[in-house]
Amino acid sequence: MFSGIVQGTGKVSKIITKKDHITFEISAPKNFNKKLKKGASISVDGVCLTSLDNGKNKLRFDVIEETLKRTNLKTLSRGSLVNLERSINTSTEVGGHLMSGHIHFTGKVIKTSFKDSTGDILIKFSAKFKEYIFEKGYIGINGCSLTLGKVNKDSFYIHLIPETLSVTNLKNLKKDSLVNVEIDQNTIAIVETVKNTLASQKS
Repeated sequence: MFSGIVQGTGKVSKIITKKDHITFEISAPKNFNKKLKKGASISVDGVCLTSLDNGKNKLRFDVIEETLKRTNLKTLSRGSLVNLERSINTSTEVGGHLMSGHIHFTGKVIKTSFKDSTGDILIKFSAKFKEYIFEKGYIGINGCSLTLGKVNKDSFYIHLIPETLSVTNLKNLKKDSLVNVEIDQNTIAIVETVKNTLASQKS
């Protein structure tokens, strides 16, 4: 599990294409790999990946075709910046909302508006997720825990504070960029419970 509070960005230094998967090597921020162990879970742009070693030199991850199809990791190239977060433990302060690192879909950026130190981004989403996306609800974008702004029929706004822009890669988004979107699990549970309750009352 993750808190959605990005600890910094890493730069993709190498992409190795193999027969049935891809290996990414990523340079991590200072001290990010402290006490990192092989097999640890790390959020990479919101995707839960497994560390291949202790990350002493570079973070290394294997990514299979299914993950590439469902996320924006397929768009990464050498030099790309990705958001990084270590998995939480019992002493971690959860400043955002709990996230699993399992991406529900990729959204396409429709437009961006960046000011001196803040930003507004409009993101398109599939209509089938409409019931889980509403104003002031939680959403995960590239691993960042954010509050939803205005929600339209097939798009929603996110509004970024200076701290988020300084620590994450969201400042680099532009029109047509793909972002990884994770819907809040509590929201899904509540919506599905209400739907099932209403359905049982009708039967």
